[in-house]
Amino acid sequence: MTAVTSEVAIGRALVPASLFDKLVARVVTEEGVSDEYAVRVVDQTLAFLGTSAVTDMPLSPSDAVDPGWHAFVLHTREYAAFCELTAGRFLHHVPTEEDDPRSRGVAARSAIVRTVEEIRRAGFVVDDELWESAPDRCSQCHSGCTDSPRLA
Repeated sequence: MTAVTSEVAIGRALVPASLFDKLVARVVTEEGVSDEYAVRVVDQTLAFLGTSAVTDMPLSPSDAVDPGWHAFVLHTREYAAFCELTAGRFLHHVPTEEDDPRSRGVAARSAIVRTVEEIRRAGFVVDDELWESAPDRCSQCHSGCTDSPRLA
């Protein structure tokens, strides 16, 4: 079931500013992106996770958002506490197997479209640019996690 709100929320409001800043710094370091870009990534990661907490629908992060989830998962105590507080359960990051047809093409793109719709329905601001995903690319990253493509 998805919660629908009349207010528009930002993902970063789901965590303390100190944790948000720590996650942004990790994305900057790990991904080699600007502070401004990392702020957007972490905000959308939190909107994605906040939505995952209130829906039974399977959701997928985009190529751009997945590194924010990676950064958060590495902070195990904070991530586990966030999951318990926000979802009442642990939100697992389950890798997509390379041979899974859902990790490529139209199926992967459909998962992203569905995810964006659910994030909006849950009342979060969506940064559309971070949710664009090439439908013909695999959604498997070098780390083996869902929806971050392996680039040839």
